[in-house]
Amino acid sequence: MIPKNSLCVIIIRSIFFILGLFEAELVSGHHSSIAFDLEKSVNFEGIITKYIFKNPHVYINIERKNIDGTKFETEVEAGAASVIGPLGFEKNALHVGDSVRVVGNPSRKNPERLILGKELYKKDGSYLPLNISSKSDRKKSEASTNTIDGTWFAPKASFFGILAEIKNWPLTEQGLSYVEEMYNKPTPQKDCIPLGEPALLAYPVATIITIKEDRVEIFIDWLDSHRTIWTDNRSHPKEDLFQHGYSTGHFEGNTLIAKSSNFTFNPIGFSTFLASSDRKQLSEKFELSPDGKKLIYSGIAKDEIYLTNEVSFSIELEHSPEISVSNEPCDREIGYRFLDD
Repeated sequence: MIPKNSLCVIIIRSIFFILGLFEAELVSGHHSSIAFDLEKSVNFEGIITKYIFKNPHVYINIERKNIDGTKFETEVEAGAASVIGPLGFEKNALHVGDSVRVVGNPSRKNPERLILGKELYKKDGSYLPLNISSKSDRKKSEASTNTIDGTWFAPKASFFGILAEIKNWPLTEQGLSYVEEMYNKPTPQKDCIPLGEPALLAYPVATIITIKEDRVEIFIDWLDSHRTIWTDNRSHPKEDLFQHGYSTGHFEGNTLIAKSSNFTFNPIGFSTFLASSDRKQLSEKFELSPDGKKLIYSGIAKDEIYLTNEVSFSIELEHSPEISVSNEPCDREIGYRFLDD
């Protein structure tokens, strides 16, 4: 039974998925903290025999040797390409045949065959991060800007911060029931369904904002997420619904003010455990910090089906022109991998 006065479980499951773990219980068919022994660390060397750089996970097969000289393979599960990329892991960083050393956490079921990767070191000593908990190897830009147009990145603090806010949001009885119902179900993200706004903007991936004459386009490099905010004074449609809603807005100086509605039902529209309905509405503000180095995304969220009151949110993203997108669409086959582990 989930305590009905708290949504702390949302934080736990969201963290597991972004760490490179699928966050449901084993009985629901996905990796969790139970699947890997996070208290144990393994350190081994070998040769890469297979390398898959995709979303929502990266996989690396490594050939190792037993004491008697016989060979066997260990598969290393890493985070999503779009998550570890901004930390310094580029697609062409590894190749089949590379000699590497890996640090990670062993699978409880097959500790020699499956590892949750944390750090990887190449023969030349270079380091690659394998999940969001790894230390970053990216050289962070100190450049400032005078526009929200550009590439932005939400650090871990922003991700954890919005989840901390969400756990205190006031839920209706239907909202509470939904959280309890979702507790032992696998995440819909395995089906390439992303979190909804506003939490989506807190994912630690590249977010690219492009200002055009009649609209602002936002691409979040997480499960193929695209948004458009129309700035040509058009009205919201009366009946049409969209995964990321329908947004209209205007600029006040360099600040974009937007209103979003017409959302489809999303099973994880607010968090990994909390849905949003077609009654969801957002009032949003995209504002530069005074030094031009941060984007402050804030606003008000409403959903009379799941929330008893309107709630406020605030997320900070860093100006990160040095980051590139993964260019890897979500692969459902990868999402379902090891479903029965």
